[in-house]
Amino acid sequence: MDRRALAEFLRRRREALQPAAVGLPPGLRRRAPGLRREEVALLATMSTDYYTRLEQQRGPQPSTDILAALARALRLTDDERDYLFRTAGQPAPPRTVDAGRVAPALQRVLDRLDDTPALILGPLGETLAQNDLARALYGDTDTLRGWERSEIYRWFAHPATARAVYPADDRDRQGRSLVASLRAALGLLGPRSRAAALVDVLTDLSGEFSALWDRQEVAQRFVDHKVLIHPVVGEIEVDCQVLLTEDRLQALLVLTAAPGSDAAERLRLLGVVGTQDLGASAQRPGR
Repeated sequence: MDRRALAEFLRRRREALQPAAVGLPPGLRRRAPGLRREEVALLATMSTDYYTRLEQQRGPQPSTDILAALARALRLTDDERDYLFRTAGQPAPPRTVDAGRVAPALQRVLDRLDDTPALILGPLGETLAQNDLARALYGDTDTLRGWERSEIYRWFAHPATARAVYPADDRDRQGRSLVASLRAALGLLGPRSRAAALVDVLTDLSGEFSALWDRQEVAQRFVDHKVLIHPVVGEIEVDCQVLLTEDRLQALLVLTAAPGSDAAERLRLLGVVGTQDLGASAQRPGR
């Protein structure tokens, strides 16, 4: 517990929060900026004396319930809440994830990309949105439900179909990358999250996953160069770039080829071929 950092943070957040933001009248005798200590204590349902001691570096270590109440009272963002917990010597709580809601900013960018494959991914490798070229390359995931929406799950549950988009000599690397990204998601979302549940499911399902999980590798891959295989147009060599939301829970993945290259021509052909006669089963793809 860093008492000084905690006290300073609480004071600054209190002074920055205006009464109107929490439904309180401004008051005629309000001389200090922001809220009074007693107002924060009231909003957090604790005694003014307890809260005052925290700001004066004299209080005991707050419990997680106390910290959660303070985070609500001070209208903290997720990043601010995590900082509050950690300065108080407590682990930051898991972040809540709305897996079905696409970040509007990423969606606006995706809507403008029609000449190269692009898709929006959730933290567990779920495809939340994709353009037509991504659908033609990876398959249509819109009808998938439950764990089947996760590429990480499909990689180990349906290896014959999920790995077909990768050359055989690159599948080990991709499998390691997916497991490392799941561990990164677990670190971000916490031990009671869907990430932890997916780890349990895959541990029971796949000895290969268990062996990779034991490697303790952690990574979110933002830039990559890979070869993908399409059943009609063949191998496509692409560069991968990722744009993340601020909370790092959603990512826009964009695949591009060098202008004038054979791969660029194959992407153009992919747009012509589309998903016709491919059976576009979403169990086929991997990324």
